[in-house]
Amino acid sequence: MHSEQDDGKRLAALALAALGVVYGDIGTSPLYAVKEVFAGNHPIPVTEANIFGSLSLFFWALIIIVSVKYVAFVMRADNRGEGGIMALIALALREAQGKPLQMKLVAGIGVLGAAMFYGDGMVTPAMSVLSAVEGIEVVTPALAKFVIPVTLVVLFLLFYLQSRGTAVVGAFFGPVMLIWFSVLALLGLYNLVGHPHVLHALNPLYGLTFLLDNKAMALVAMGNVVLAVTGAEALYADMGHFGRKPIQRAWFAFVLPALVLNYFGQGALVLENPEGVSNPFYLSAPDWGRVPLVALATLATVIASQAVISGAFSVTRQAIQLNFAPRMEVQHTSDKEVGQIYLPAVNWGLMAAVMLLVVGFRSSNNLAGAYGIAVTGDMVVTSLLACMVVAKVWKWGWTLAILLFSCFLAVELVFLFANILKIPDGGWFPLVAGMAVFVLMTTWRRGREVLAARLAGEQLELKPFLEALSYGMPQTVPGTAIYLNADPESVPHALLHSLKHYKVLHDKQILVSVRFFDVPYVPALDRVEVHCLSENFAQVIVQYGFKDEPDLPAALRMCKEYGLEIDDDEASYFLGRETLIPRVKSEMAFWREKLFIAMFRNASSATSFFKIPSNRVVELGTQVVL
Repeated sequence: MHSEQDDGKRLAALALAALGVVYGDIGTSPLYAVKEVFAGNHPIPVTEANIFGSLSLFFWALIIIVSVKYVAFVMRADNRGEGGIMALIALALREAQGKPLQMKLVAGIGVLGAAMFYGDGMVTPAMSVLSAVEGIEVVTPALAKFVIPVTLVVLFLLFYLQSRGTAVVGAFFGPVMLIWFSVLALLGLYNLVGHPHVLHALNPLYGLTFLLDNKAMALVAMGNVVLAVTGAEALYADMGHFGRKPIQRAWFAFVLPALVLNYFGQGALVLENPEGVSNPFYLSAPDWGRVPLVALATLATVIASQAVISGAFSVTRQAIQLNFAPRMEVQHTSDKEVGQIYLPAVNWGLMAAVMLLVVGFRSSNNLAGAYGIAVTGDMVVTSLLACMVVAKVWKWGWTLAILLFSCFLAVELVFLFANILKIPDGGWFPLVAGMAVFVLMTTWRRGREVLAARLAGEQLELKPFLEALSYGMPQTVPGTAIYLNADPESVPHALLHSLKHYKVLHDKQILVSVRFFDVPYVPALDRVEVHCLSENFAQVIVQYGFKDEPDLPAALRMCKEYGLEIDDDEASYFLGRETLIPRVKSEMAFWREKLFIAMFRNASSATSFFKIPSNRVVELGTQVVL
């Protein structure tokens, strides 16, 4: 009994924490979703039929996309507890092993989804914070000129504080969002009291009738209805932090009812006062409550943006581990939570893009056009990859998997097509941003393959090399030499160059190969494999998952348990540093070669990535023609 109570308390605590991290994005959608349908750049007429039809579409989008697709199905497609687009890619790639064409297709679709995620990550903070700060116009129209400056200041502070970490602020996220969702529900009830018949729109027939009777207008409306489900991907992406059950419980018990009440409350307000469409969220509050509501909304949107930024850090690190992105500086902002990381390059790049969006688009109405297309693109990619996982990993077979996900895709493709109409109004931005990320990620992946092939052509096999040394060992000097070696079956380039230049070997050579697996974490028990190759040579295989934190010296200290003791003060790390030279008519287009070389030059060094002490490193250079 006591154990059950403890489990219940733990589940409640995790559900509260999930409110702050997982539901920030979808929880701030009421700020702008209804307004965009009736007062956006492509408004539909304010009639009772249109209000009922739109509210019905809002409700059933939340049920079909969020409740059924993500909460009931996609969240079960986890990679050892971890979710997100990268986890789906890893699962799908595992099933495609040995099928080159299928692997390329999976990698291409997956990277496209990840690229769309970055596009969404740029628009979300701009849209959310701007729509919250616009509340000051409702309070006092004279303050309208301060909306952009205040938004920029809030965003700058948000990105500036990223390096401090979210460990302290994170403790307040859950309670703040608990208040936020409570306020959403209360505002909805406050407006529903006078017009409870709006709840008839829960009937899906109202939505279907609206779609069938107003085909062109309905398509425009659908492009804005998708704003209600932005942030659904976060439920799956952040699953590893909290687990499936707390996220599911928070959604059904609290978040979904609060969102539905608020959307229907805004609908009741517009029904009673059609002029309320100018900003139905803030106008749904009594006059005395609007100033504190602006403050609370701004805080909620900052929290929502924080979740997106943290997600960008997380996805980038996973992309690095899965070899879709170059090494970057990764800083840990918490001694306890391994997931709390900070990537300076990603942080400042995102900040620049977000601020450009705010200055360029200047209002949430204009930004709404840029918002939906990245979200729907990401959702479609998730459905395609999840369909493969359900068919092959869950062993449901293609027929059942296609039947299930074609239902979701039917809705999502309508959303996508509706948002394609927004491309001239700003939808081009996340597409351009996403395509840029896609080109960068695929170029890096392909470039690494070409570079590996070039280096393989110059490699010597390890066994014959060791046999040759057994007949005539060069002069040795005291100490331990550690060589990083991508291919465990070959001789490290750095070892060959060292032998060529110095004509000596150390008393002990340790050849270290690092492997990254498509699982989130590798247990400490399996971290290292040690093989004795000869009296002077040992081989160590170090293994990491795509969410593990690489620390080579720490891993090598674990070799003591296997009879290989390494003295940190006596060890020298020999690393190869390649200088790449582009070549016309290579396997890659010449411009992509140049792009890859630029990325390669600016990648973080292996020294910092693997936490190797810089005063123990010797680098040996070589030129490689691509």
